[in-house]
Amino acid sequence: MPNLKYELLADDTVKSWDGRTLFRIKALVAIAAFGVSAGDLGGYIEAEKNLQVSGDAWVSGNAWVSGDALVSGDALVSGDALVYGNAQVSGNAQVSGDAWVYDNAWVSGNAQVSGDARVYDNAQVYDNAWVSGNARVSGNARVSGDAQVYGNAQVSGNALVSGNAWVSGNAQVSGDALVSGDAQVSGDALVSPVTITGLTWTVTIADQEMVIGCQHHEISAWLAFSDREIIAMDRQALKFWRAYKPVIEAICADTGRPFAKVDAPAECAAA
Repeated sequence: MPNLKYELLADDTVKSWDGRTLFRIKALVAIAAFGVSAGDLGGYIEAEKNLQVSGDAWVSGNAWVSGDALVSGDALVSGDALVYGNAQVSGNAQVSGDAWVYDNAWVSGNAQVSGDARVYDNAQVYDNAWVSGNARVSGNARVSGDAQVYGNAQVSGNALVSGNAWVSGNAQVSGDALVSGDAQVSGDALVSPVTITGLTWTVTIADQEMVIGCQHHEISAWLAFSDREIIAMDRQALKFWRAYKPVIEAICADTGRPFAKVDAPAECAAA
C-alpha cells in the first residue's frame, strides 16, 4: 500500500542509543482522532515499517519508534516515549510520557502505558489496563481487564494481573501468581507485609504468618486447614477460601521473605 499518510524528513533526524538514524515524520493528511492536521510534524521513526500507513496510528512529540517495532491500528505513541526491538503497540493503545516498550512486548486494546513505566521481555498489557509511574511489567507477565499497575510495582515471571485488580507501591507480583477480581496488592513487598484489600476480608501476608479478617495463623496452618476448620471461622469463609486460596498461596510463595510480624487488626482484639 502506498504511503499517503506521512513522510520521513531527511533533514530532521536523531541517533538512537544503538546508533540507528530516526527521521521526523510529517503528516500528509489529517488524523482527526489525535488532532493532527496535514503538514503537522510528528515524532521519530526509523522506517515506514515502524508506523502503519493505514489507520490512525501516530507517533507524536519527541517519541521514538525503531528496530522492528510497529505502531498500528489507532494507537498513539507520544511525549518522550520509546518503542523499539520487536515491540508492538496496536488497537487504541497509548504509550506516553517517558514510558518504554521494548523487546517482544505488546501493548494493545485500550491499554495505556505512561509516566516512566517499562514494559519489556514478552510482557503484554491489553484490554483497558494501565501501567504507569515507575512500574515494571516483564517476563511473560500479563496485565489485562481494567487492572492497574503503578507506583514502583513490579509484575514479572508468568504473573497475571486482571479484572479490577490494582498492584501499587513497591509491591512485587511474580512467578505464576494470579491477582484478579477487585484485589489490591500494595505496600513494600521487600520490607513489609503484602496487603490485599477490596475483598470480603483484608488479607495481610508476612513471612511466616497471615491475617485474614480477624483470623491470625501461621501460613503453613492456613494452607493445611480442612474445609471444616475454615467453615468454623465464618459461614462465608469456605467460599472465600476456595476462590482466593490459589492467589494467596502464589503470593506467599513469591514474597516469602523475613517480613515484620503482623498483629491482628485492633477491632478484633475485643472480639
